Amino acid sequence: MPFIDIQSNLPASSFSEDFVKKLISTVAATLGKPEDRMNVVVKPGLLIFIAGSCSPCVMLSVSAIGVTDTADKNKEHSAKIFEFLTRELGLTEDRIVIQFHALQPHQVGKMGTVMSFL
Repeated sequence: MPFIDIQSNLPASSFSEDFVKKLISTVAATLGKPEDRMNVVVKPGLLIFIAGSCSPCVMLSVSAIGVTDTADKNKEHSAKIFEFLTRELGLTEDRIVIQFHALQPHQVGKMGTVMSFL
């Protein structure tokens, strides 16, 4: 049950429903998770400062159980997500930052319990 949070200073029009569907497909495949388990929030039009500039940029956070817990895994995830974001949003790699968070099953609640019991 991965959580994807995109924050950007790009306008909302940059994040169409089609973009979000492609993002879900890309990240789900990258993490080896089913698309119907993805949770995505897009926050456009923010004031964001990255690498000394407020030029167009994206900060993406990926939180998941069991697939974001090592440097080697996250290096692979990062390459695939960067490729998608640079292609789809026309940003250079220096305008994108990704954070990976390893979640434990007891840290994710669903259906009145936590993932440990589902």
